[in-house]
Amino acid sequence: MTKNPFINALAAVGYIAAVASFMFFSPKFEDAMLGVLVPMAVLSLFVLSAAVMGFIFFYQPILLFIDGKRQEAVRLFGKTLAIFALITIVLLASIVVWAPVK
Repeated sequence: MTKNPFINALAAVGYIAAVASFMFFSPKFEDAMLGVLVPMAVLSLFVLSAAVMGFIFFYQPILLFIDGKRQEAVRLFGKTLAIFALITIVLLASIVVWAPVK
């Protein structure tokens, strides 16, 4: 990824939005013939997501760490994580604010 924590955090949010949109807008299957394919697909998506998020969050910090720039690596990871946490908090707060009360 980049050395810009904002871009890294936004890339993570973009990836999550793409996966969530795919899951939300994909056709709903109720066919029992799918059997084991659905759990396999869900677990595969989970593993793929872990790999993509690991790349987004760790690639540049690891390169910096290998280059001997330990403090810069920790700072970049911490900033990316903090920005992503703030975006997550804003998303969760928006759900609370805009969720219909029953």
